[in-house]
Amino acid sequence: MKRSSFPSVSILVIIISLTLLAAGCKKNPPQVDYPTYSRAGVTDPKPSRPAATEPVVTIRANPTSIERGQSTTLTWETANAVEVTIDNGIGTVETSGSRTVRPTESTTYRIRATNNVAVAAAEVRVTITYADSVTLPPSSLIGDVAFFDANMQDIFFDLDDYSVRGDARAILQANARSLAERPNILITIEGHCDERGSDRYNLVLGDRRANAARDYLISLGVAANRIETISYGEERPFCEERTEECWQLNRRARFVMR
Repeated sequence: MKRSSFPSVSILVIIISLTLLAAGCKKNPPQVDYPTYSRAGVTDPKPSRPAATEPVVTIRANPTSIERGQSTTLTWETANAVEVTIDNGIGTVETSGSRTVRPTESTTYRIRATNNVAVAAAEVRVTITYADSVTLPPSSLIGDVAFFDANMQDIFFDLDDYSVRGDARAILQANARSLAERPNILITIEGHCDERGSDRYNLVLGDRRANAARDYLISLGVAANRIETISYGEERPFCEERTEECWQLNRRARFVMR
């Protein structure tokens, strides 16, 4: 008689059931949400930049009063400036420095300091005086040559320019009044340049400067047939030093009595 295999099967089923039950009762460890980091979500701190500052500028002259023919020294200081310019033919200068000038009449020098935020300006006036010991006779009692030398003044121009500046217009107006007082005087206006530029270019520029002065006098009532013009370019410099002050003296229209 065969022995039944049922008990063995039953025992196997029981073992499997107990194993599954134990596995089902085992507690899983709690899930912890650890933070994750992404470069896309992180903003790198930027270095702080100082606030932009407006420029500051001062200018002074020593002395502020000179006799005609003398010189004075302009001294300026700036802060937070990118570019610094001074008018009356000086042009672009260093952010702080000095320059010797020799104005022919009372002149106000204006300085501008700029950066990418703002513009600052300052000015100083240099006054021309005359020696007390010099006493000129009435104009009606002096000859034409002496009258011309005492009353006619040259004018000056900016670099690479032949337009009549504001200070030059005032001089030309005074020259026109003097010529009206002596209608018999005939003049030649010479156009001059500094040494920069080619000879041919400076001859043309000098011609334009002389003609600009002539045209302005004509507009003030001076007869055109009293005026001749000629250009010397850079051939006859008034000053031969290689400085901006010297170059400014050479950029002129000179008045000569014929």
